[in-house]
Amino acid sequence: MDSQLKARPVSPLEPDPMAGLLRPYGWGFAAVVLLQVIGGIAGLAPLLAVVELGRALLAPGPVDHRHVWTVVIAGAAGLFVRLLFTGASSGAGHLLDGHVQLSFRRRLAARLGRVPIGWLSRRRTGELANVVGQDVSAVHPLIAHFPSRLVTAFVVPLVSLIYLFTVDWRLTLITVIPVALAVAFVPLMMTPRRLREQQTLDEGMGRISSAAVEFVQGIAVVKAFGGGERAHRAFLAAADGFAGDLARWARGLSGTAAAMQLALSPPFVLLAVLIGGALLITNGAMAAADLLPFLLLGLGLTAPVAALGHGFDDLQAARRALGRIRDVLAVRPLPEPEHPAAAPRGHRIELRDVRFAYDDGPEALRGIDLVLEPGTVTAIVGPSGSGKSTLVQLLPRFFDPTHGSITLGGVDLRHLAGGQLHRTVSFVFQDVRLLRASIADNLALAVPHAGLDDVIRVARLVHLHDRIIELPRGYETVIGEEVKLSGGEAQRISIARALLADAPVLVLDEATAFADPRTEQALRAALARQAGDRTTLIIAHRLETVAGADTVVVLENGLITERGSPAELLAQDGKFAKFWHSHQEGDQPR
Repeated sequence: MDSQLKARPVSPLEPDPMAGLLRPYGWGFAAVVLLQVIGGIAGLAPLLAVVELGRALLAPGPVDHRHVWTVVIAGAAGLFVRLLFTGASSGAGHLLDGHVQLSFRRRLAARLGRVPIGWLSRRRTGELANVVGQDVSAVHPLIAHFPSRLVTAFVVPLVSLIYLFTVDWRLTLITVIPVALAVAFVPLMMTPRRLREQQTLDEGMGRISSAAVEFVQGIAVVKAFGGGERAHRAFLAAADGFAGDLARWARGLSGTAAAMQLALSPPFVLLAVLIGGALLITNGAMAAADLLPFLLLGLGLTAPVAALGHGFDDLQAARRALGRIRDVLAVRPLPEPEHPAAAPRGHRIELRDVRFAYDDGPEALRGIDLVLEPGTVTAIVGPSGSGKSTLVQLLPRFFDPTHGSITLGGVDLRHLAGGQLHRTVSFVFQDVRLLRASIADNLALAVPHAGLDDVIRVARLVHLHDRIIELPRGYETVIGEEVKLSGGEAQRISIARALLADAPVLVLDEATAFADPRTEQALRAALARQAGDRTTLIIAHRLETVAGADTVVVLENGLITERGSPAELLAQDGKFAKFWHSHQEGDQPR
């Protein structure tokens, strides 16, 4: 789906997301690995000291006490070096991890602040929150823990094998048989089917997160109308689907995982070493004392490989998470003109043969020609899915049209600087987002330098002042902490922001949907008093709003099917007339 953020499989022809995103931190990562390598190799010293002590004590003749103490001191020194360097590696890794996560979150915040608002509106909140939160956190094992697992799984066993080969190459080959068996099972865990199942799990978790966010955000409304059971059905469906996907993934891996664990288990390794050692010793091909290093280091060869299996899971999870982070960072902001045009001459808006399609989908708008004159109100009506929201979102440039042009005062919107456009066009959403800040700060969001008198003035215009002064701290009351506003009150704040900004073009996307009829009438009156020569475009569903418009545009399947004044369209007895009469019948008392 368009609204879902998926970790796309990485093509051999495109750069790996891990390499691309982590390249700037390569030197820090190399330092963490180097410290761990030194610590890991030094950690072999105590084991080798035990081996040498065994040989010294089991050798015929008197014990060389000086040699014994030298071995003991060397083992203790190796242990100290191991603790020092692995501790330094862990500390450096966690510091690097904190730096990387902070950098990623800052980059994501900066990118999300610049992507087209239309792109944001078509993504689920839970999925974007997962990218900024869980996906960035998924990098932690890769940076803070994977170096130690990597060194433990490869460097330490390699040094151990080199040493064991110097003792007896035949028993060394026998010792690595369990490891070779376990490694042979790895491709079975990397088949395309297994990778698809893992991707399905990630997508299922994203659906759960989105369903949970949507359920929590709408719980008050659904409970008020007794629809709680229906409301959480989507969450239950997402959870059940994830449980089924998880069960299929576990069944597919259970046999392979069990075989790997058996091959790497200490009893199996010990059995292989003892059988091989017994054959060589009884045949006089190896001294009995030489079996000791294989018993100590041989068991140590399998534990790192087993740990690497868990680290490999973390690595794959980090790779998928970095893929999703890469996809968000790759979203292009709307291009800004290198040489912005001068301020538009007036605020007449003209749409010429405007077409628009979301991604590669069908066209949502098909050849729209429309003129919005200053001082007029244009109402857009039409059935759901007709393209109303898409049309009004093109004016504040949430998207750019895929064909055609939109001009403001004779200047194409794409040639205007972003700041100039935002000062000229105000947009009031149906779904209002309030900041966790004071009411005054929320009202003055579009005009941060506005004085309290101006804030109070627009609050009075939208009939919110009396409600605010009843609060313990008045305009300094923090929304979300000290007070929770209703949907209608939130919409009034949004409209007050637009009135305070006093932009010459105003776009209203069903901005009074949550207001009661009396409040809506007051809001319409407030907008009308400050209309002047403002150009206003409204998505309307209520007759009162439509009746007050200068021009009504009927949109259907992305096309304008009717346009004119309300009286003219009623006289035509077409689609608008049917809309008008059906709403009149719905408003009749029963």
